[in-house]
Amino acid sequence: MCGIIGIVSNQPVAQTIYDGLLVLQHRGQDAAGMVTCDDRKLHLRKDNGQVSDVFQTRHMVKLVGNMGIGHVRYPTAGCSSSAEAQPFYVNSPYGISLAHNGNLTNADQLKADLYAEDLRHINTESDSEVLLNVLAHELQLSAKLKLDVDDIFKAVTATHQRVQGAYAVVAMLTGKGILAFRDPHGIRPVVYGKRETEQGTEYMVASESVALQTSGFELVADLNPGEAIYIDKHANVHLKQCVPGKLNPCIFEHVYMARPDSVIDNIYVYKARLRMGVKLAKKILKQRPDHDIDVVIPIPDTSRPSAMELAFHLGVKFREGFIKNRYIGRTFIMPGQTQRKRSVRRKLNPIDIEFKGKNVLLVDDSIVRGTTSQQIIEMAREAGAKKVYMASAAPAVRYPNVYGIDMPAVEELIAHDRSDDEVGELIGADWMIYQDIEDLVAAVHKGNPHIEQFDCSCFNGEYVTRNISIDYLDRIKARRSDSAKTKAESQLANGMDLHNNA
Repeated sequence: MCGIIGIVSNQPVAQTIYDGLLVLQHRGQDAAGMVTCDDRKLHLRKDNGQVSDVFQTRHMVKLVGNMGIGHVRYPTAGCSSSAEAQPFYVNSPYGISLAHNGNLTNADQLKADLYAEDLRHINTESDSEVLLNVLAHELQLSAKLKLDVDDIFKAVTATHQRVQGAYAVVAMLTGKGILAFRDPHGIRPVVYGKRETEQGTEYMVASESVALQTSGFELVADLNPGEAIYIDKHANVHLKQCVPGKLNPCIFEHVYMARPDSVIDNIYVYKARLRMGVKLAKKILKQRPDHDIDVVIPIPDTSRPSAMELAFHLGVKFREGFIKNRYIGRTFIMPGQTQRKRSVRRKLNPIDIEFKGKNVLLVDDSIVRGTTSQQIIEMAREAGAKKVYMASAAPAVRYPNVYGIDMPAVEELIAHDRSDDEVGELIGADWMIYQDIEDLVAAVHKGNPHIEQFDCSCFNGEYVTRNISIDYLDRIKARRSDSAKTKAESQLANGMDLHNNA
């Protein structure tokens, strides 16, 4: 999961891209980057770290130009290397910069093909660099000094035919314009909007509508699956359905990834989370009609809408029991288990009076590894809770995600091959209850009845691209396990030490 943004304007864009990346920071904390275009000259800044750390004043003044793209990164495999910060750039043809959210499921084969057939070298382990080179090769086939819109869309069509998986892409053709496109299943989100100024009309594409809204852009639409948008440097907009598409968006965007004030595929994320709370309350009343819950407490922040609505429908008090340190990032998207463990107690502090002598129902958006849940339950008991129950607004996560969310090796998922009661026992809850998958789908689907199917693969193991083999799952397990990441981080650190000592 990453965040992407692109702007075509009649005035400098660096500050607006920066503001948009800040709003999309929840989609990636590992690295940030921006490239702007001033006539035919590019200006790039990218590095590991959060947006406010990567872009200092001395960097911003150099990011001149009326067109640019930006990215916030969260790694789905391997280590947190600054070499994989985006956007990526390739000089031939035309000079193309690209940022990508998602995961290509055939990246290894594409990398081999690019070397053997297209004579292109890939310098990192990032599938985004692979995607950039595929697009660049297809554009190269046009062999025109003056590229026209049909050539661009033809290259996007050919790119779709070669790549597989989930991808929301923004690319900049130096001195020409900005291109964005979405995979034929629409798994990862991308929207576009416009803003009227005295200088003329400006356009923005971004991962979430909130990035548009906070900068004063009007949301025009989501990109459809298989659709592309090209905005030339004069702000002329061209849209084309490059390949047939069927909307199968990732439901985990609504569970956790997206900001609650975003609208994705015409679904208000906040409203969807409220409906998750209603569904979960009904399940609790059905299974435990004689419950003794005194208070419902959310685990901030994502679960708050679900917890509020759940408490209302249970007829139980809702209270804020944890204060969040907002200077600690989202623990789910931290790159290693050790770092996640250290961060939980630094991130949350209980308000003792809300726990003492009470039977507490804690509500989280989801439970992946269980590490955070276990520590939070311990904190609740230390604060004086008599009993601690746990509810998840999402079903049990039992399968890895292959479309750009770093859900770990299947053995590291606490619910894998375990019953709900066994999970509850492991995390130390007096009882544990999960949302039913049918109820989750119904809660989100109500916002847009035209969606026929969501990708719910992390809950049910059914992958909408229908090309995920056991061998592929084994390969990503080898890359995504915490032991593999620890090894990769160690190798990177040792390499840096050798370089510094040379």
